[in-house]
Amino acid sequence: MTTVPYGAWPSPITTDLATARFVSFADLKFSGDRHYWLEQRPREGGRSVLVAADGRRRRDITPTQMNVRSRVYEYGGGAYALSHDAAYFVNFLDQCIYAAPIDGGTPGHPPRRVTQGDATERFGGLEWDPHRRCLIAIRERHHVAGGDTPPPREPADAPRDTTVNDLVRIDTATGEVGVLHEGHDFYAWPCLAESGDRLAFVVWDHPNMPWDGTQLVISDIDGDGNVSNETLVAGGMDESIYQPTWIDDDSLVYVSDQSGYWNLHVYDASGVRIAVPDDAEYGLPMWSLGSTNYVMAGRGHVVAQRIEDGEAELVIADIERGITTPLSAGFTSYRSLTRSPAGISFIGGSADDVARVTELDIATGRATTLASAGDIGFPDGTISAPETIAFRSAGGALAYANFYPPQHPECVGPPGELPPLVVTTHGGPTSAAGRDLSLRVQYYTSRGWGVLDVNYGGSTGFGREYRERLNGRWGVVDVEDCVAGARHLASEGRIDVNRIAIRGGSAGGYTTLAAVTFADVFRAGASHYGIGDLAALARDTHKFESRYVNRLVDEADFEARSPIRHASRARCPMIFFQGSDDRIVPPNQAESMFRALKANGVPVAYLLFEGEGHGFRQPENAARAIEAEYLFFSKVFGFEPADDLDDIFVENAPWT
Repeated sequence: MTTVPYGAWPSPITTDLATARFVSFADLKFSGDRHYWLEQRPREGGRSVLVAADGRRRRDITPTQMNVRSRVYEYGGGAYALSHDAAYFVNFLDQCIYAAPIDGGTPGHPPRRVTQGDATERFGGLEWDPHRRCLIAIRERHHVAGGDTPPPREPADAPRDTTVNDLVRIDTATGEVGVLHEGHDFYAWPCLAESGDRLAFVVWDHPNMPWDGTQLVISDIDGDGNVSNETLVAGGMDESIYQPTWIDDDSLVYVSDQSGYWNLHVYDASGVRIAVPDDAEYGLPMWSLGSTNYVMAGRGHVVAQRIEDGEAELVIADIERGITTPLSAGFTSYRSLTRSPAGISFIGGSADDVARVTELDIATGRATTLASAGDIGFPDGTISAPETIAFRSAGGALAYANFYPPQHPECVGPPGELPPLVVTTHGGPTSAAGRDLSLRVQYYTSRGWGVLDVNYGGSTGFGREYRERLNGRWGVVDVEDCVAGARHLASEGRIDVNRIAIRGGSAGGYTTLAAVTFADVFRAGASHYGIGDLAALARDTHKFESRYVNRLVDEADFEARSPIRHASRARCPMIFFQGSDDRIVPPNQAESMFRALKANGVPVAYLLFEGEGHGFRQPENAARAIEAEYLFFSKVFGFEPADDLDDIFVENAPWT
């Protein structure tokens, strides 16, 4: 082993590996005799491709000039549906629906355009109706006269973003769009019974987000596709419904958090009952349409991802007897579960390997890999394994995190030296710090850093009460938990208390900015499309999240909790990363904070990526962000990286 100062170890994990080498998978389905999924390819500009797989034989359904991605609610989801002979998909550029033959079609013939609108009319959550040969979808129309009420505090002379969402059917032959249901602010999970006579869907209205309060509705649907006889099954202002699925024409299973956890419930002729009482989560926050956390496996059984204290396992639940049995599959996450001939299929994540599309034989436990995101090829001893830690935060509250210690096959730190630490704050803020392999985390640990990925109060995977700890206290609870986690590691002698950095994106970027402004633990920070001005966020953000900030922070506290209003208190060196086309957190958020810190003499840098939105999809931009962040932290902490990195310009830099 070679002794090298912590933080500057030479690493086999390059930014090419972290950003461009591996594809990612989403929206797995099985239809006919094939699996289908979306494959995001960094080397093709981050576009999503619809892939069909028959065993290990694979081919692209969508052509090279198209990108399968919806922009409904900005986060999209449910961007394709399958009939027996065609794949219907949303093309990102114009948000229109196209049809491509699943048998390969005629070479040289592009997909047929179905809808004739433009990017102001968007579709997502697509569901195929085989009885009427049409699509059911969530539609979103922008700038519709008489539409949605504008966000609060919007100046009277500001343009009014009148965005309207409804549930529609789409004639795939003519492209004609007809309204099935309207009147609610948001819709999700349209689900047609096998007979085609009943439709279930979820609705909610401002000021709720889908993890706050939604309603499950079922209705009859006639031969012409008209709905009637609506029944409100469950839900309300304080009950979140997730993923309704029909058992038969008269009963369905769904997830509700009425018990305090997202648990499986059943609705039938006898009413509503909790199927599997459990202090664990069987649902997730719905940021994108069409997400699935469980799948029916016969009439009385469900295979589901069960999450307890932030850790996931695969279980089979007997919804008649109310018991669960673990299924040994060996993954750290199970996304996009679907039925398949052998039993079920899913996208599996691992702590020490890339994601895999996997088919699992429930009877034998045999798992078959259908596709892998790539081959990591690292030397043994490169990957740092996550350690789940729990610690006491402010007021004695329990908080959680995953800690990744420095790890290298050939390097160790000098005797008596402690490693620097990067505290990571996830987005959402209802998301979670998962345990799947993150090469962004490993980029740091393989260079001699510790990484603390914090599941601060407000995170998903710990029940509704834990998720609601953040309500009214955003910028307080999350910051306290990040500070407590770092101090916990320092008290155990595992990290250098004088070399602690913090980073995060989106909502995690806000936590990062609040932490460097209102706490004194962190010596460097990196905000990726983060929020500095809460009032500006409430005024400028899109419809889906336009009331969200009011639940997290009382309007009377906007100024007190906005880092931009207290920039004089922020003396911590900062670097900002921003996409020019970000609609969720506009560039003015980063730019105003950058200007304030620059004026105050704080070392600060700002990198703007043209053409990028909320997150960086171009691999060269993602790579630049990782390298610039690491180089910035290295400059602040005074060590020389082993990597050959392009320099960054830092305002007010005290170093040469």
